[in-house]
Amino acid sequence: MSDFQYYVASSLDGFIATPDDDLGWLLQFDSTEGVGEGYEEFMAGVGCVVMGGQTYRWLLQHEPGKWPYPDLPCWIFTHREYSAPEGADITFVRGDVAEFAQDLIDSAAGRNVWLVGGGDLVAQFARAGLLDEIIVTLIPVALGSGKQLLPVDGPTAPLELLSSRTIGGAAVELRYRLPGRNAG
Repeated sequence: MSDFQYYVASSLDGFIATPDDDLGWLLQFDSTEGVGEGYEEFMAGVGCVVMGGQTYRWLLQHEPGKWPYPDLPCWIFTHREYSAPEGADITFVRGDVAEFAQDLIDSAAGRNVWLVGGGDLVAQFARAGLLDEIIVTLIPVALGSGKQLLPVDGPTAPLELLSSRTIGGAAVELRYRLPGRNAG
């Protein structure tokens, strides 16, 4: 069965981007040993990508002419009108994330659904009981403010730590399972 996974990098103080969506603090670690390897391992299990409109816009602006997920179906939750890059398998949707859960699972074809972001969209999946795992890589910087990792309405139940590992001697990847979700 497909898991809904939030695979993301965060600053030590819980932000996934600066207030103006700058990722320079994160991109400086792209050449860190082990970072690409963890991403490739994760992507091997992904069958479908889900993101919000802001994340989609950011990708189009920062990767012009190059869609980063050419071989995967992508679902964009947005209230705006967009067009898809040529050759990309993109579905634009509006509405409650729960309405599309089975479509996302079907689209993943037995693999996992990657909730790319942002945090607000992932929080909607969490509120709907549709978030199975959070895989967060803590990057050794503090931002002070920005886009929250997971802006939930209140405290969550304790998460189960499935694994932890050091990446490149600087970052730490933590893998958590949410209570009451699939056993993996």
